[in-house]
Amino acid sequence: MKQISNDVFPKISTGIDGLDEVTGGGFPKDRPTIVCGSAGCGKTLFGIQFLAKGISEHNEPGVFMSFEESKTDLAQNVRSLGIDLEKLIADKKLRIDHVQFERSEIEETGEYDLEALFIRLNHAIESIGAKRVVLDTIESLFGGIDNAAVLRSEIRRLFRWLKEKGVTAVITGERGDKTLTRQGLEEYVSDCVILLDFRVIDQIATRRLRIVKYRGSTHGTNEYPFLIDENGISVLPITSLKLDHKIYKQIISTGLAEIDGLFSKAGVYKGSSILVTGSAGTAKTILASYFTQESCRRNEQTLYFAFEESPEQLVRNVQSVGINLNPFVRSKKLIIHSSRPSLQGLEMHLLILYKMIEQYKPQTVIVDPISSLISIGTAGEVRDMLVRLIDLLKIKGINAFFTSLTHEEGLDQKDQTVNAISSLADTWIDLGNIKQDNQRVRNFRVVKSRGMGHETETRQFIITDKGIKLLGTKENSENNKKSK
Repeated sequence: MKQISNDVFPKISTGIDGLDEVTGGGFPKDRPTIVCGSAGCGKTLFGIQFLAKGISEHNEPGVFMSFEESKTDLAQNVRSLGIDLEKLIADKKLRIDHVQFERSEIEETGEYDLEALFIRLNHAIESIGAKRVVLDTIESLFGGIDNAAVLRSEIRRLFRWLKEKGVTAVITGERGDKTLTRQGLEEYVSDCVILLDFRVIDQIATRRLRIVKYRGSTHGTNEYPFLIDENGISVLPITSLKLDHKIYKQIISTGLAEIDGLFSKAGVYKGSSILVTGSAGTAKTILASYFTQESCRRNEQTLYFAFEESPEQLVRNVQSVGINLNPFVRSKKLIIHSSRPSLQGLEMHLLILYKMIEQYKPQTVIVDPISSLISIGTAGEVRDMLVRLIDLLKIKGINAFFTSLTHEEGLDQKDQTVNAISSLADTWIDLGNIKQDNQRVRNFRVVKSRGMGHETETRQFIITDKGIKLLGTKENSENNKKSK
């Protein structure tokens, strides 16, 4: 995404992970931004994080003027997110002012103005040299005004005062019935408007963010999922990246020399994506574990996302075929993250993957199996998610390994996740499990491998306590009796 140069259009960091990328550099400096949404979508936390990160990362003091929650309540609410408001206040970096407005105190005289608020806000700003201001929420400030002309005048006056004061302001507001904000006026006088949404579809909750407008700046226009966890708010900016990622000529091993030998370059390209498909029991997870073990042996940080097994179960099971992942788990060279797909929506899974990739900086990522995701989304939705994930991994030069369950009969139109990702993967390996002479025979075929030649013949293989062994074309089926 192209960002506006700060020399042309000054911006200030939002303090929200991922949002600076979506906004092309941050909020407009010394101008007001409206953050609106329904109850529970995270508006207040949004404002708090904007101030806290401004203090900790940019040494910019801030003022939080609350019209609803007290200082004590605010501090308690964000403590679990690692934000210590009391310390910031004690260090004279943050000023919280709780202002209560009673409707009975606001008389409809036509002379209502905000002089008292300006004096109070000005004192708070001057007392700590604040560069950032949050007003939470604007409905409480103007809730007692019924005269539309007065309301419009005072809202404009407030925004003009903030600009003249030279502070970057975030103003939160409740969403209206047919307008972005309750009054329907704030969005027109603000330079930047951000809409937060909290929706529940099929009993799965998802929070999303959209930049409705941003005067004088390019910005992302899609809806972006965002997550509230113990680290605060994070936005997932990845939607569709240009196909301009860096490519590598370096070859890496799949973890099995016999499989490497099927490729003309004796391995696969670094930073490429591998898809392994097959019905139940065809050794997809074993191949993923070989790739994992080899990555760790190269001293690469590795992330393994398992949707069907716990970390302990995965490690125990692959030990039966001679793969020992325990040392890498203990040294934290290998991080195994397990969760059921139904735990959250597709975008939330993608956001968690994104956050963990940012946290651990892996060189290799395994997702086993992607077919589990079809239970929480359509084939199109799964494909969109996987496109975004593959784009993310490619832009970072990460080796990617995906497994996907197919039907017993082999590939067909019902295998929706395979249809969704097979064209995206750089290398595709299909595993089979066919009935032959009253026994099941496993087979292996390289369907494609971009940028290099490969063997196309279907090869049989067996699984022993020492791992996978590919059979030669002349080896008879007696060897299959050794298979586990």
